[in-house]
Amino acid sequence: MNPLLIHCGFRLLSPALSRMNPETAHKLTIQILKRLPQKTPQNQNPLSQKLLNLTFPNPLGIAAGFDKNAETLNGIFQLNFGFAEIGTITPKPQMGNPRPRIFRLPKHQAVINRMGFPNDGMEKIRERLVKTQPPQSIIGVNIGANAESANMEDKIADYEKTLHAFANHASYIAVNVSSPNTKGLRNLQRPDNLAKLLNRLNAIRQSRVPLLLKISPDLSDQELQEIARLALEKKLDGIIATNTTIKREGLVDGIHAEETGGLSGKPLASLANQTIRKFYQMTNGAIPIIGVGGIASAEEAYEKIRAGASLLQIYTALVYDGPRIVSAILDGLEALLKKDGYRHISEAIGADHRPKGEKERRRHAARHLPQPNMARKPSWRARRIAPFPFSPHQLKILK
Repeated sequence: MNPLLIHCGFRLLSPALSRMNPETAHKLTIQILKRLPQKTPQNQNPLSQKLLNLTFPNPLGIAAGFDKNAETLNGIFQLNFGFAEIGTITPKPQMGNPRPRIFRLPKHQAVINRMGFPNDGMEKIRERLVKTQPPQSIIGVNIGANAESANMEDKIADYEKTLHAFANHASYIAVNVSSPNTKGLRNLQRPDNLAKLLNRLNAIRQSRVPLLLKISPDLSDQELQEIARLALEKKLDGIIATNTTIKREGLVDGIHAEETGGLSGKPLASLANQTIRKFYQMTNGAIPIIGVGGIASAEEAYEKIRAGASLLQIYTALVYDGPRIVSAILDGLEALLKKDGYRHISEAIGADHRPKGEKERRRHAARHLPQPNMARKPSWRARRIAPFPFSPHQLKILK
């Protein structure tokens, strides 16, 4: 199905959805998307890349929280997402926190939620995932602890159970230790607790399913440094930066700005970007980062890539901009890469951490590249020694 038709449909529904209770509007959206036909994701060069031993057709995914129960995977890929993350999933089904628990802040293009991991439980969701996963799709599974698991040992046991349940069915596992809406969960980010959790999870990984950690934007530099150290030490496959924030700086949107819960959307962008930059520096770019928080345009997506993110996720932008935002970001990213002289997205990852003159040199090289029919084919020796992605002609320009 053409994504433009989907966008037009949602544009017609948008006025009605915006007047509904946010949770009711979300459920209606899920019901619509789950009825869309199956689609196999297509690679989009120069945006496709291989990470985590997976080939991502493009770098933009839907963040956890949108499809908590693996109900609408077909619809997600109809929107041109490169991957999806379902959950957060707990061992036992649970209702989550009392309603109301989602609040829109339109002036800030933001949302506050205190959902508390409502989900159908790991057994039912695993069964649904096995039946409905589109072929060749990348589905991450975000796992968490039940609210009734009061002490740290019980919480860690919950992660073990969900990892075991999905290890052979998930493309990757996202360990959510950063939600502000489950009491005591963020304490798992403390070095002693996190080390224990990662040791236990690594010990029971029956397959080599990639293991990623989702972290908070509210960490101090020292706390982030400890997480970076453990991520390297325990050989984590990736980091998701970041979850929602409990900070409220700059919010002036009436009573909803005072609601408790996690804040997402535009106000989160700066905090998330800072966390990405710092973590990339702390690990020398050794651990792939999925950048999340405040992305609503190609420019904002590109900023996270240049800061160090290899992949991206959105959610809140869909609330305000609808499905069109997906193609707009992807098309814009290609244009921005070309503008800066990059042939592939991998070249732009962490670009802000490199010497300042590189950007100008690449732009100069891009402006002076010969047309394909005019380019002189280099000798086999030159092709052998020229580093990707520059030809010998381009190397002369860069020098």
